Parts: sequence; structure tokens; C-alpha cells
Amino acid sequence: FLPLIISGADIKTVPVDPKTHVKEDISTLTRGEAINNKEGQHVDKTRSTNTAKSSSDFEEVNIQKKEAAAKHKHSPKREETNVVESGSDSKLIAETNNVILRGNTSEQEEKSVDHQACDYRKGKWVIDDRRPLYSGHGCKQWLASMWACRMMQRQDFAFEKLRWQPKDCEMEEFEGSKFLKRMKDKTLAFVGDSLGRQQFQSLMCMITAGKNSPDVLDVGKDYGLVIPPGGKRPNGWAYRFPSTNTTVLYYWSSTLCDLEPLDILDPHTEYAMHLDRPPAFLRDFLDRIDVLVLNSGHHWNRGKLKANKWIMYVGGKPNTNRRIADMGSAKNFTIHSTLKWLNSQLPKHPHLKAFYRSISPRHFVNGDWNSGGSCNNTIPMSIGKEVLQEESTDQSAASAVKGTRIALLDITALSQVRDEGHISRFSITASPGVQDCLHWCLPGVPDTWNEILFALI
Repeated sequence: FLPLIISGADIKTVPVDPKTHVKEDISTLTRGEAINNKEGQHVDKTRSTNTAKSSSDFEEVNIQKKEAAAKHKHSPKREETNVVESGSDSKLIAETNNVILRGNTSEQEEKSVDHQACDYRKGKWVIDDRRPLYSGHGCKQWLASMWACRMMQRQDFAFEKLRWQPKDCEMEEFEGSKFLKRMKDKTLAFVGDSLGRQQFQSLMCMITAGKNSPDVLDVGKDYGLVIPPGGKRPNGWAYRFPSTNTTVLYYWSSTLCDLEPLDILDPHTEYAMHLDRPPAFLRDFLDRIDVLVLNSGHHWNRGKLKANKWIMYVGGKPNTNRRIADMGSAKNFTIHSTLKWLNSQLPKHPHLKAFYRSISPRHFVNGDWNSGGSCNNTIPMSIGKEVLQEESTDQSAASAVKGTRIALLDITALSQVRDEGHISRFSITASPGVQDCLHWCLPGVPDTWNEILFALI
């Protein structure tokens, strides 16, 4: 895999600051200038304008690259408007060693190798009347109603008709049957926050084409994904397609570190947030996973820690290191720690392909999620349609995978120009005056993340 590159003269910037699931996961995004990357720097620092911050830390954005396969027969001709160029002072992030295809080389794998020069980070959004890949009305088995904009009061759905077209290659068309065949006897796991959950639900809808699938088995118990005592829902879901013995699962771990109750007998206990330990779920089930997609970012703020009663721990004790006490440093310390551990496990699991997904941009303007911030634009490609940058702007993600065999699933820049694709003011769960400019309408932008992932596996 090649590194992604984005820098930002023309691209709008996205601050980071989260809340999970429904309205508690809404955060901010602004239209400030994108920050320049400085190689080797681990702390996120993003400038933004007109944004009321609920957190002192913002995250930067990024994109990705990869191989491609079957040609798209009806690709529209390229247009040269609204181009997002790279900044002259961007530095090229060193190439990283990523996941290598192993085992018997199938015809599909040979195509992937032959087209490995394809850089999915660069490209543009084009109108495709064959979209969407599934119905927002019909995929009720997998798609949460709070993300199904067709079930809301939104009236414009032009955002469903856009397809990502890589610049110098064709992206393999997604087909549920092809995905299941490629993942025969394998398990794909998403581990991360609610944006990871959106990607998971998107993929389930894509595989089934949004149709009811009573034959799909709920195998959550096999992975300990059950509703805990006093809880409202499990920590994740796992489903198996019997025809190919393919399992797709999601596990909620918003910070990608281990959480441990300080007093298991106290229902209101605080939790040790072990910044230097990967989630127990990964330690317990890594040997059963064939494709792993991790993400984190929007929960790293003081409000989240306080609400969840999380106490930072390092080395089994409350953290006393000032250098990693602030949220940006703590996040980067944790991501680097978890990915370093994961990379050390790859030789023991040669079948495993591991990805770290870059930050999903937020598009709040004139405020934050709780201070009147909005994302009212409904016109696709109004802030840009093409991304030509060579360097990732999610510096934290790029530096975390650097030197590892974990691939960067860099979706930030291509998502950055899709400010019209958020749930916005149409949320059925938000309070009056609160907009969701963090989560995406489904069908929508996360479908493209999965198309790229499909091409890479």
C-alpha cells in the first residue's frame, strides 16, 4: 500500500470532538484551512474558524491508496472543476510496509497485485444514476433508523447518486456475492466508535443489497457480544452468512484501549482507561479475525472522559506523565501503543490483514454540536469534487501506521468534500437546534469507504 497525501489549500478543515451513537456522538467541524503536515509530529493540531470547541483537541484529515480490479464500464468522463490541490509545503510521508497478500494466488488476487499502483486517495466524485447500492427505505434489518435519512424529513437525495472515481484507475464494482466469495470461511471485524458502526451497517446493507435476509445468523454470543446486566444493547454485533461461512462483526471500542471497572460490584464505578493496553476483545479474538478495520478519534475529549467516568492509566497506575495528559497526546499515545501491539501480532497471524481507518471529517459551521453549529448545505460537490493530494492530512493516523504492516484506510480527504452528506438537521433523535454534522446519511459516504476496503482485500 502507498501512503495517502492531502494537504490543504482548498480543502475545508474538520475539527474533532465527539459524542457516541445518536446525539451523544455529535461533534464539530469547521471550514477553516487545513493544517500543514509535519512529519514525525504526533500531536494533532488543527486550526479552525467559527467553531465553539467543546474539546481542546482537533484532529486532522487524510486519504488513501491502493490496488484496483475490474473496470467500471460506464465511468463518466473526467471534469476539471473544483480541484483540491496539494499545498506546496506538504511533506511526503514515507512509504509504509502494509499488508501483503499471502497464500495461493487466485485470479482476483492477481488482478489486485497487477493494479497495485492504483491510488484510491486521488480522484473525484461523479454522478452515477445506478446509485445507491441499497435502499435507505428497505435495509431495515441492518440500518439503524437514526441514520436512515430516507426515513426522516429530508427531501433531497442527490447525495445518494455520487460515486468515487479514482484518478488513474477504475475501482472494482462492489457486489455482495463477490464479497462473500472473497471472504469465504473468513471474518471481517470493525473495531471502533460509532463511525465504525456506521461502516459496519453500511457493509451489511451492501452485502445484502438492502434486502431482508432471514438466513443470516446472529453469532454475537460466539464473540461475547451480549447485552450486559443493566445494559440497553451489546458492545457489538456479529452476523454469519451460512452460504460462504463469512462473518461480519462490529465491536464498540471508541478509544481502542482497554477499559477496566475499578469496582465490579459498584454499578456507578469509574473505569481505568489503560492507554498502553489494547482492548481485551482484540487480545481474545484476534486469532479468529481475517480482516480487521480499526478507527478512533471523536471520543478523545474531556467531556467524554468525564461522562464515561474514565480515568487514564499507564503501567497499571493512574497516569502521572504530563506529556501524555492532554487529550491529543493521550490519543496519539494510545493509537501508537495499540497499533504497535497489533503489528507485533501479525507474524503470529499471517492470514490477518489489518487496517487503521483515518478520521471521518465533521462539518459544523458557526458553532459546535451543542452551540448552534450547523451543516445546512444539501448541494453535492459545492465545496469541491476532486482530490489530488499526495500526502495524508490525518498526521496522527499516518504516523501511527508508519513502519508497520498495518495499512492506512485513508478516507478523510474524499469525505471532506461531502459536507452535504451528513444527517444535519434531519436527525430524528436530536434536541431542537442541534444538528448532526458528524454522522453520515446511509446510503452515503461510508459506502465508499467499504468499496475501497473491498478492493483492498
